[in-house]
Amino acid sequence: MKRRDFIKKTGIATVGLASPAYLGAMSPSFSNANSAINIGVIGTGSRGQGLTSIINNIDNLNVAAACDVIPFRLAEGLSRANEKTMGYADYRKLLDNNDIDAVIVATPLDSHAQIAIDALDAGKHVYCEKTLAKGYDDIGALVRKAQQHPDSIFQTGHQYHSSRLYTEVVALIKEGTAGTIGAINCQWNRNGNWRRPVPDPKLERAINWRMYREYSGGLVAELSSHQIDFANWVVDQTPTQVVGTGGIDYWKDGRETYDNIHLVYAYPNGVKATFSCLTNNAKDGYQIKIHGSKGTFIIGTNNAWFYPEGRKNVTVKDVDGVSGATAQWDAEKGYPLNLTHLNPSKQALLDFREAITNNVQPESDIITGAKAAIAVQMGLDAMYENKVVTWNKTVL
Repeated sequence: MKRRDFIKKTGIATVGLASPAYLGAMSPSFSNANSAINIGVIGTGSRGQGLTSIINNIDNLNVAAACDVIPFRLAEGLSRANEKTMGYADYRKLLDNNDIDAVIVATPLDSHAQIAIDALDAGKHVYCEKTLAKGYDDIGALVRKAQQHPDSIFQTGHQYHSSRLYTEVVALIKEGTAGTIGAINCQWNRNGNWRRPVPDPKLERAINWRMYREYSGGLVAELSSHQIDFANWVVDQTPTQVVGTGGIDYWKDGRETYDNIHLVYAYPNGVKATFSCLTNNAKDGYQIKIHGSKGTFIIGTNNAWFYPEGRKNVTVKDVDGVSGATAQWDAEKGYPLNLTHLNPSKQALLDFREAITNNVQPESDIITGAKAAIAVQMGLDAMYENKVVTWNKTVL
């Protein structure tokens, strides 16, 4: 159900449909709007391979090069691309290739900042996977470098920031549909050890880097970061402080990052946002709840619902103007927001293409990415050091 129909049927007042800034009239800076943008994928693990497969189905995007330090990962990445894709073991050699217009950085978190900085200095556009960078120093260095290269497009890979479902929900919230927001509750639960198979013990840390603090921010950086970015977006502020806890309480397998995390962030306007991840129980999986004085939005990866305060069971008639069609009230989730939208990762890559073509920074840019990354580091510090951590004003 589109927003205008959703609002009409639920009786909630609102105005205009949202559209990202880059959809406005722009003068293309790319040499030819119909030419393919050549992409170099740096890091061909599961995420790099997944993005490669999506790019194969997007017009005017082409994976022209791939890079990974692990030979079999590079081979897998090349197998997902076209037969003319060049392979590199050293990302700096890929950056030297003048035929590459842009890069995707999908390497372990600790290497994001240096690779992205080198890519910007090489004159490339950058799509940097979340979390943007590890630690305050790297976050700040990358932000400063991006600001020195205003002609390079920089997109942070928080793909839900590109999701038209999420964009629509945020617009409804900002228009007052849910009233005054008091709390945001987020979870991302799984049941599994989160490990990847290792063909050679020497590759353990390279392949299972998410388990080791030297390379990774664990569950906070790899999962909760998406929802932290969303909370910042909805509240339109950055958190003032965070408290949290976690532990290695189920998977006693030598990992260093926690197998469960629980964080509470406080924002200047009084909103409290909670984030939790489990790896030994998948009940309700991924979910975001935004609690307001007029109602609650419940969001999954592909669907959203609105639950008004004080409304009883009702059936909404004539959905989308189709006589006889109905949107049933769900006692658990309220009114469904049946919005047609693309896979968020595909939409994010389409946004990257359009940003390059139209020479405009995307919605999920270096600043939104940095704000989420700072909040991630705050959460890690709060858990690991068992203290209240406040916003680091020296980075942004």
